[in-house]
Amino acid sequence: MAEAHHLDIWEGYVDWRNRPAIRGCHGGMLAASFVLVVEILENLAFLANASNLVLYLSKFMHFSPSTSANIVTNFMGTAFLLALLGGFLADAYFTTYCIYLISAAIEFMGLLILTIQAQIPSLRPPTCLSVSTNSPCQEVHGGKTVMLFAGLYLVALGVGGIKGSLPPHGAQQFDETTQQGRKQRSAFFNYYVFCLSCGALVAVTFVVWIEDNKGWQWGFGISTATILISIPLFLLGSPKYRTKIPAGSPITTMFKQVITAAICNACKARNPSNAVTNMAITPSYTNDPSEREENISQTPSESLKFLNRAVTIRPVHPMLKCTVKQVEEVKIVLKILPILMSTIMLNCCLAQLSTFSVQQAATMNTQLGSFKVPPASLPVFPVLFIMILVPVYNHAIIPFARKITKTEMGITHLQRIGIGLILSVIAMAVAAVVEIKRKNVAAKYGLLDSAEPLPITFLLVALQYLFLGSADLFTLAGMMEFFFTEAPMSMRSLATALSWASLAMGYYLSSVLVSVVNDVTGAYWHTPWLFGDNLNHYHLERFYWLMCVLSGLNFLYYLLWASRYKYRSTGSDFKENQNPTTL
Repeated sequence: MAEAHHLDIWEGYVDWRNRPAIRGCHGGMLAASFVLVVEILENLAFLANASNLVLYLSKFMHFSPSTSANIVTNFMGTAFLLALLGGFLADAYFTTYCIYLISAAIEFMGLLILTIQAQIPSLRPPTCLSVSTNSPCQEVHGGKTVMLFAGLYLVALGVGGIKGSLPPHGAQQFDETTQQGRKQRSAFFNYYVFCLSCGALVAVTFVVWIEDNKGWQWGFGISTATILISIPLFLLGSPKYRTKIPAGSPITTMFKQVITAAICNACKARNPSNAVTNMAITPSYTNDPSEREENISQTPSESLKFLNRAVTIRPVHPMLKCTVKQVEEVKIVLKILPILMSTIMLNCCLAQLSTFSVQQAATMNTQLGSFKVPPASLPVFPVLFIMILVPVYNHAIIPFARKITKTEMGITHLQRIGIGLILSVIAMAVAAVVEIKRKNVAAKYGLLDSAEPLPITFLLVALQYLFLGSADLFTLAGMMEFFFTEAPMSMRSLATALSWASLAMGYYLSSVLVSVVNDVTGAYWHTPWLFGDNLNHYHLERFYWLMCVLSGLNFLYYLLWASRYKYRSTGSDFKENQNPTTL
């Protein structure tokens, strides 16, 4: 009986009361569904303000447009980068369950501070009564600035913690030792992107309208209430959750132990007895089948041979004694980093189009019948497209691909990322062609220097959004599942957070790219490509072609690494060295 009871326990997992998690009682799709609902509310709270924050900072806090844009870019980038901190803490010291609750409370405090500041006039700079140069608007300063940035960066810290803990918390509810569990986990990541889009849809339509028409205190108030509601909703799932027990700092193991040991042992190697062995040292073995660490053999693999020096009979120091398992885990992390780097360019494209495409649409005819669409609502198109595409992808494309390829996944993680990168190249080419068309219409009707709407529908701009929406779905969901599945068990939350770090680096790269392009073109042409107040005098189409070429080169770089990558995951379907562009 004791043996039977032992088999019912999820090794390495606990429930919300820190008791061993039981098979059939904890985990599964029901537990993950609470995570999906919470993500809708969390993303709504975050994007409701982030998407319209430039307006609040310029109109009510009286920052200049460029300063406001920089504050928003830094805020968004910092929030996504802090996902790495959330993932690291969830892996090393706390659980994903605890990190979510702490982070949601921090985001709530930050939104509460912003709501109070938006509500009480004395906490904001005085309203601009005149636009004359004799009485310029007074920019926010002193304690009011401290309050504003304290609120903003508490929100960024909370969002980072949630983004770093919520996806892995949902993904670890599934039993990856079964085919059904792996399929459900794959569906979870698809629907996670769907839920991100649901939250975004409400945020960029309803909440943004409230902020513009009823006041910013209402917008911040809705976000504050939303994140507060998400906490008890998350807690409702507590009896069903299974949570991985933190395993200490994986970063310490990686850099302090394995890499240092490899370097020291290479320097100290004096005789054959100190060579890499494949028999005297055995890896730390675990009985937990979900970890699948038994897939890592007791002999170091041939790839990245230098690190094999870390496994020796007589290490330089007892603290530097490494197992084969630790060395192989470090190799896995080093192998997924080039894949991460190749996704930054895609996120750079996404960041660019969220600015220039809105400005393009603002110069065009935005009438849909009798309804005038605000250009800032353009993000609705990719959001709606993702919401339609996710169910189609999950219930039609994937089953069809499984039948054709006779594999469990149908489309591998790397194939999904590759498809997303190809779509981003197409999106930039479409953007360039649309911009050429728009400028030709402006020149044809003599409206190059006019503020009048051009006689061309803004729906043409929506085309590039559709391609980028598809690229985002394929790449983000593929990336998150790839990093979660391939990473060692001890650092899965941190690895999943790399997807958000890629997004942050894409934002930062986009700012750098615009500056570099303007500096270079300003030095060799009369005026920079992206300079001035009139978009019709920009050379935006050249910039888009440049982005298209860079994205194409980035895809070739991706192919170089992806075609060599060998999956370490469970199941024979995952172990094939597959070309990501071959379905």
